[in-house]
Amino acid sequence: MIRSELIQKIADENPHLYQRDVERIVNTIFDEVTSAMSRGDRVELRGFGAFSVKQRDARVGRNPRTGETVSVEEKHVPFFKTGKLLRDRLNGNA
Repeated sequence: MIRSELIQKIADENPHLYQRDVERIVNTIFDEVTSAMSRGDRVELRGFGAFSVKQRDARVGRNPRTGETVSVEEKHVPFFKTGKLLRDRLNGNA
């Protein structure tokens, strides 16, 4: 599902809301999650999962095409851990 499909589904299920308002709500939620993660905060959505940021240390890597070694800088990457409810639903336990 992409963002526009999510917005359309929410708008269809809530006919009392204008589509532009639903779009603003969805964009605000995603912006807040992104902002929190960029500050290094953890975002938890109960029953769905938790978003966090993990740090990967600098290391020496290898260019797969040429085989030469290259230095890879330290970086921060997003990490998602599923919640118990989501995991159970995916495995047919709920």
